[in-house]
Amino acid sequence: MEAYTSFAEVYDLFMDNIPYEDWCGYVTGLLREYGIGEGLILDLGCGTGSLTGLLADRGYDMIGVDNSGDMLQIAMEKRAESGKDILYLLQDMREFELYGTVRAVISICDCMNYILEYEDMVKVFRLVNNYLDPKGIFIFDLNTVYKYEALLGDSTIAEDREECSFIWDNYYDKKTGINEYGLSLFIREEDGLYRKYTESHYQKAYSLDEVRKAIKEAGMEFVAAYDAFTREYVKDNSERIYVIAREHGKEQ
Repeated sequence: MEAYTSFAEVYDLFMDNIPYEDWCGYVTGLLREYGIGEGLILDLGCGTGSLTGLLADRGYDMIGVDNSGDMLQIAMEKRAESGKDILYLLQDMREFELYGTVRAVISICDCMNYILEYEDMVKVFRLVNNYLDPKGIFIFDLNTVYKYEALLGDSTIAEDREECSFIWDNYYDKKTGINEYGLSLFIREEDGLYRKYTESHYQKAYSLDEVRKAIKEAGMEFVAAYDAFTREYVKDNSERIYVIAREHGKEQ
C-alpha cells in the first residue's frame, strides 16, 4: 500500500466532484438501519477527512485512520478550522490499533481496493472484528471487477486546472486483477512555475464471492451487499458496491 504524497496537496481539488454529502447520507442511513444513530465510529482510510468531518456533524464521535501523513495533515487542518473533536491516527489499516472498541467501522472511496493481497484483506477484517463492539457493523465499498475491466482498464484520464493539472494512466492486468495508476501531476509553485510530480498507485479487483469468503475467514458475519447508493442487489454491471458485515464472537 503506497501512501499519497504529492497528490495529497491537491487531492480535495480534484475530488470536488464527489458528492460527499450524499455519500454521508447513504452511510448514515445504513448505520441507523442497524441501530447506530450515535456513538464512536472509525473511518478506516479516512484520507483528508472530508467524510469523517461530515459524520461528526451528524453527531458521531469519530476516529480517522490513514497511512498517509500528508493526507492526515490536511485532515487535521480541517479539524482545527472546524473545531471538531476528531482523533486522527497515522496507521496502516493492516496493522491498526485502537484504545478500545467502536460501534461501527466504515471504509469508503476504494480503500479496500488498495489491499492487494487476499490474505491482507482477511487480516484487515480480523482487526475490524476485534475492535468492533458486540454485533457492531462494518460498512465498506469497493470498485468492481466490471469497473476495472470495462471502464478504467487501459484508459487515460486528464484534467487541466489553473492551480494544477494531472494525467492518470490506467493499466489493468486481468490475470492478477491489479490496476496500476500512473499519475503525473503538474502543480503551480509559489514562483508561478509548474513542477512535475509522479506517483504510482495500485488497486486490486475483488469479486463479491472473494469478499464474502474473506469476511467468513476473518470470523465476521456477512450481512448484505448493495449496488452503490441503493438497496438493490449487486448487478453484473455495478461499478461500485457497498458491503455490510457484522462483528461475530464477542459476548454482549
